[in-house]
Amino acid sequence: MADLTPKSIFEEQFVTKLQKDPQIAKDINAVIQFDISGSQGGSWTADLTKTEGWVSAGTHASPKMVVSVSDEDLIKIVNKQLNPNMAAMSGKLRFKPMDMGLALKLGKLF
Repeated sequence: MADLTPKSIFEEQFVTKLQKDPQIAKDINAVIQFDISGSQGGSWTADLTKTEGWVSAGTHASPKMVVSVSDEDLIKIVNKQLNPNMAAMSGKLRFKPMDMGLALKLGKLF
């Protein structure tokens, strides 16, 4: 897991998880943009309204939500070293607009 990067999380782990359980995408049913800061950061879009091809690099013109987090904190969340609820409360994990129901559904991806 030493090679875990935001790119591998979005383009490999998320895709694998969605391929194994497409119901996750159906449950979320929204376009989410992830803006990751830091040296390994970037932007990825998860279009969970589709039946495949969910994740792409780059931004989306009108996402339902934008999630912002640093590359280090994202990796800690995925490795279960940082509780996402605590990260959100401390401002390390931000949602715009804040939609608590949608934010909670995103937990299924991690």
